[in-house]
Amino acid sequence: MNLNQATIHTGKSVETVEFYQTLGLILIVDSLPRYARLLCPDGGSTLSVHFSDDEFSESNILLYFECENLDAKISELKNLGLEFEQEPIDQTWLWRESYLRDPGGNRICLYHAGENRQNPPWRVKS
Repeated sequence: MNLNQATIHTGKSVETVEFYQTLGLILIVDSLPRYARLLCPDGGSTLSVHFSDDEFSESNILLYFECENLDAKISELKNLGLEFEQEPIDQTWLWRESYLRDPGGNRICLYHAGENRQNPPWRVKS
C-alpha cells in the first residue's frame, strides 16, 4: 500500500495552489477555481486542492514535506515571502522541523529525517 494523495478543501483555492507551487510542488491538473492537483517534486505523491463554499473551523490537518537540505529550503522560501511559525529545530525524535501555514490555515511541517523517518533507532523489530 502506498499513500497516493491528500486533498485539502478550502475557500481559497487559487491562493492555496499558489502557496504550494511556491513550496515547489508542480501543478499537473488545473481546473481552478474548483480543483487542482499538484505533484511533489520528489516521489510520486500528489496533493489535491478542492474548492468548497463550506465554512471550516480551525483545521486539524498537518502536512509533512521532507526536504533534503531543510535550512537552505527555508531560506529560499523566506526570500519568496513565506512566513514561518517556527524556525528549524532538532527534535528528540531525530527529525529537524520547521512550521508554517497555507492560506487556508492548514499547518505545514517542512522537515528532514533521512534514515530516521522509516528506521529510527526504536523501530519495532519484525
